[in-house]
Amino acid sequence: MAKPNVVNKNDLIQFAKECLVEKGIEKFTLRAVAEMAGVTQGTIYYHFRTKEQLFADIVNDICNHSWNEVSQCNENLIRKAIESAKSRCSYDSFFHKLFLMLIVSGFNNEKIREQLEDIMIKENNALTDHLSKLWSESPIEGVSLGTWGVFLNAIVDGLALQALLSKEFSVEKTYEELEQLLIGLSKLLNEDKS
Repeated sequence: MAKPNVVNKNDLIQFAKECLVEKGIEKFTLRAVAEMAGVTQGTIYYHFRTKEQLFADIVNDICNHSWNEVSQCNENLIRKAIESAKSRCSYDSFFHKLFLMLIVSGFNNEKIREQLEDIMIKENNALTDHLSKLWSESPIEGVSLGTWGVFLNAIVDGLALQALLSKEFSVEKTYEELEQLLIGLSKLLNEDKS
């Protein structure tokens, strides 16, 4: 199969995101992405074998952009990371709907499952790296910084799930208090050093 040179994979991912926002997950098709990008379906299939593959690449792209933004922050790292996570947390968050749909697909599709595992490991490691910039050691004896990274990733995904299921879920209040928890843990660590 000849490689199409009309549009690159990253451009297609951007068109796919626009298509998701415009049409929603339920009406999202590879054909719709091709139409939005002004390319043939063959071009889409060249880069993405399935809709789930495209979804996984979209999730990965969003995560990478988010981590790049947070990584460039030298001060107020906790606040920047909280704002980034909160920005994707809502009752109608297409990102987390997409992420959860991929998780379900991954139960029957080993390739999707492996991609999601890679994303999760990358997020856990990024969180651990950011925490190591804030904390020289864990604020709680017996809990490693790596485990704190896993905990925070699980908290953020759990909060997103609650927001998706309940219109009454208070994203603002919950994230404000999560920020206070992290600040409190940082203070605890500094007090222990004194």
